[in-house]
Amino acid sequence: MRTASNNSYKFRQLAPGRWALGALAALGPALAWAADAPVPNKGDTAWMMTSTALVLLMAVPALGLFYGGLVRTKNMLSVLMQVFVGFSLITVLWCIYGYSLAFTPGNAIIGGFSRLFLAGTFDPKTQTFSLAGTFSKNTPMYELVYVAFQATFAAITCCLILGSIVERIKFSGVLLFLVIWFTFSYLPVAHMVWFWAGPDAYSSPDKAEAAQASAGLLWQWGALDFAGGTVVHINAGIAGLVGAIVVGKRVGFGKEPMPPHSLTMTMIGASMLWFGWFGFNAGSALEANGSAALAFINTYLATACAVLSWMFCEWLIKGKPSMLGAASGAVAGLVAITPAAGNVGIPGAFVIGLAVGVVCLWGVTGLKKMIKCDDSLDVFGVHALGGIFGALMTGIFNAPYLGGPGSTDWVKGTTDYPGIWAQLKIQAMAVGVVVVWTAVVAFVGFYIVKLVVGIRVTEEEEREGLDITSHGERAYDM
Repeated sequence: MRTASNNSYKFRQLAPGRWALGALAALGPALAWAADAPVPNKGDTAWMMTSTALVLLMAVPALGLFYGGLVRTKNMLSVLMQVFVGFSLITVLWCIYGYSLAFTPGNAIIGGFSRLFLAGTFDPKTQTFSLAGTFSKNTPMYELVYVAFQATFAAITCCLILGSIVERIKFSGVLLFLVIWFTFSYLPVAHMVWFWAGPDAYSSPDKAEAAQASAGLLWQWGALDFAGGTVVHINAGIAGLVGAIVVGKRVGFGKEPMPPHSLTMTMIGASMLWFGWFGFNAGSALEANGSAALAFINTYLATACAVLSWMFCEWLIKGKPSMLGAASGAVAGLVAITPAAGNVGIPGAFVIGLAVGVVCLWGVTGLKKMIKCDDSLDVFGVHALGGIFGALMTGIFNAPYLGGPGSTDWVKGTTDYPGIWAQLKIQAMAVGVVVVWTAVVAFVGFYIVKLVVGIRVTEEEEREGLDITSHGERAYDM
């Protein structure tokens, strides 16, 4: 006998037999406990554990090095500490309650408590592991692998925010804010975008309607997000902008030079991010198959295109191409292709990569001057703006007549595409919901931190540097 409960996923797939999957990525588990349950494929299991390790690498140490190289020498270690400890904190919270609230049945906004402390994922009496559905019917994966994979997404998303508020925020404030924002923004958004009952729940028209009604709000709308354009990048980027406004500008901002202390570190970090992002995007296929291959090449191609478009535009405008521009272009390309990775074809990857380099270059120059806030490491200009652009372009280039794979109407059980304007409207609505949701949570969260522990260090501590004043250590002993 086989039973299943509704944990979720991340994407919509094409009709069986197609080599590419039009996806919302990393769908959550349709759980199964039973002696007659299909056995997880060893190749898929190995790929997913490898992908999980690659995403972990993106944060520790890649994001730390990328961010750390961009700050001044006196704050390098503080950035490494914030990322390293923040990643660890969210991982623990994910295993306590985060996974349960994001990927178990509840309502259209948030999940339930059936997986608190990962209860039910392993039965020591029978030595049985719970199984999570992938995008193919009767093709399970171990739920614990899915838990770990999704944990890395949650943890790195929270760490992305820190780039907007480095060099002046209290370490205690960082930790408290991450707990608040993770609980009230990341988890609901992940549930709304990625939670559904899984393909095996759509076994008949009646059951399909019931399964669709149990999904997250944005999933029900038909929003496409393969690997986290809304859940990760827009979510974190908008929160970072709010943080930069609430925390305030760094002492001397706009009056004193604040150049990156090590573009070498930044280049190393960007390169490791590119490497790890293959696990982030291609791993979101949940299987080692054609969908993963499509996401892999799109991630590779769009990033290279964005490096070139950013660099050449900067060269044209400023007269010199910079390493900082090339590295920033790479991250912009990675961000924009994330929601589109398995949802668009090769033409879409070309267009998204080439265009986002220009869009984000404007975001960190012209738009940043218009906003007049100290978004220290351009989290809003790259992650929020790049994520919004990628999410909208996904709605366009998912179209089969533009080389995209289309998507599955799970209720009807057919491959479908509603049309460019219809899908673009859905994408825009999803973006709007996430922007408003995370902005409100971040604003309230930062003010709670301000009242409870204080939000920023003193001017004296900021001038001396957070490495010494907050941690009693230096990044370099020279």
